[in-house]
Amino acid sequence: MLVVVAGIGLYLFQPWKAFTDTTVNESLPTASAPEVKDGPQKKDNAGVKDGEPSMTSTKPKDLAEGRFVTHEHDTSGTARTVRLADGGQVLRLEDLKTSEGPDVRVYLSTRAADAAKAGLDDGAVALGKLKGNLGNQNYTVPAGTDLPKFRSVVIWCERFSVSFGAADLAPVTG
Repeated sequence: MLVVVAGIGLYLFQPWKAFTDTTVNESLPTASAPEVKDGPQKKDNAGVKDGEPSMTSTKPKDLAEGRFVTHEHDTSGTARTVRLADGGQVLRLEDLKTSEGPDVRVYLSTRAADAAKAGLDDGAVALGKLKGNLGNQNYTVPAGTDLPKFRSVVIWCERFSVSFGAADLAPVTG
């Protein structure tokens, strides 16, 4: 009986994660978007006609950003929402430092970071499992997500229903 209880305790709490780290260092995704040239139909020196799409690299655009605050576990770093040239949106976590834990996930929340400590809201959007507790990582924001309505990013432990930390998202101007 003691072995069964110990096995369940190990499964639920995964205490070894208090002594391990997983570092992730992803680059910000890049994409090319078609650029249509206006004007009369003539070929340039590269053989591309005006009016035909040509692939050009466009810089991603920062939409919002914020710094993490600690809730149940020391958490620091920056969260950024970014629109890619192809129109896709990603959440980027930079210089993230938090604890590992069982079933830790990343959410967008309509609550402010301080309020997220008490729980996720019904409208929270799950972006996936936390890839690592240290480093830089990207999460695809589902198509059709209205990013301006989300006020924070939350690192949330599903198993224990606690926030490790959260970051308020402030619109980037300029």
